[in-house]
Amino acid sequence: MTLPVTHPFLQVENLARIYPTTGGKDVTVFDHVNFRIHKGEFVCVTGHSGCGKSTILNILAGLDTASVGNVFMDGREISGPSLDRGVIFQGHALMPWLTVLENVSFAVKSRWTSWNKQQVRDHAMRYIELVGLKGAEHKKPSQLSGGMKQRVGIARAFSIEPKMLLMDEPFGALDALTRGVIQDELLKICAETQQTVFMITHDVDEAILLSDRIMLMSNGPHARIAEIVNNTLPRPRERSVLHKQPHYYPIRNHLVDFLVSRSKQFGSLRDAPDAPSSPTVFDPADLMEPEPVVVPAPPVGKPHIHLVNA
Repeated sequence: MTLPVTHPFLQVENLARIYPTTGGKDVTVFDHVNFRIHKGEFVCVTGHSGCGKSTILNILAGLDTASVGNVFMDGREISGPSLDRGVIFQGHALMPWLTVLENVSFAVKSRWTSWNKQQVRDHAMRYIELVGLKGAEHKKPSQLSGGMKQRVGIARAFSIEPKMLLMDEPFGALDALTRGVIQDELLKICAETQQTVFMITHDVDEAILLSDRIMLMSNGPHARIAEIVNNTLPRPRERSVLHKQPHYYPIRNHLVDFLVSRSKQFGSLRDAPDAPSSPTVFDPADLMEPEPVVVPAPPVGKPHIHLVNA
């Protein structure tokens, strides 16, 4: 029996971004970037500043163009912006003269141009309630806290029901408590909608909490996706008990070690003849330290004395 071939929802092939300079020497931010994302998967990418994470996201969003390579989503090549891809940036990017409801409704009307006013309002309110902002729908951004503004951005992005959600460090400017609350809400929304997500983060713990896979980028220039770690921590995840999972610390230690040391080492080795052309994939089982072998002690008994005749 032949099993059906499953094609990835998003496929990135040999991507590179090269910027010309006035001195005539081009700067290659990243090159040879290859990865796949399957439908409903939550993928995080992390790496040091300047390695091109946001540039990759902008190319996926259709806001920038790759110098080399191709990106395919749902069987079609990405060639520009589309409502099939929702984007949440580091800043909330809300229209300050509109209320929460009007900001979300603006996106809904762009998606479904034939809907009447009541249909647009009902749909927008569904996502406003989903992010916990019911009762604040008539407030303007100036009347909201930073966390509430970012929730509006999340509601707006989800309201157009995109095939893929792209998130560029959306919680980076929030305090730890607010960030934790919104992360938990995001987990619930993604579980309910089965949303496909590509997210940039500098927070190792955030990546472990949210993602199915974590992509690690080497330092630029000529950055690449050096490693991919499969996150097998069971869902649903609760931050209060996540650290008790046996794979939690092996995954976390591996990520931190890469960011501290291996990202630099990979950069110095990428031009070697035996440098890997594709990312190395790690499973938590590969990261576990083997349990020490316990050698049983010999039985303790009375010493035997052998008398030898001279």
